[in-house]
Amino acid sequence: MEELEQIPENYLKFIQNSSGLYEIRVQVGNNIFRIFCFFDLDNLVVIGNGFQKKTQKTPKQQIKKAEQIKMDYYDSKK
Repeated sequence: MEELEQIPENYLKFIQNSSGLYEIRVQVGNNIFRIFCFFDLDNLVVIGNGFQKKTQKTPKQQIKKAEQIKMDYYDSKK
């Protein structure tokens, strides 16, 4: 996606080894929040789950939850 190249990675980052998930990064004061999202037809951003990040590494259970939300989204479109 050409548009993604224009968004700095400190705001939107692709999650490696995922099925197309991205992580929106939001910092409010000293608190850092992560919100998973994905694209539907390259132009609609679907927001999934979010959490407050307290470590460098994204917890696998949060990625798994986001993957399930994405699957549920596409299942509901059928």
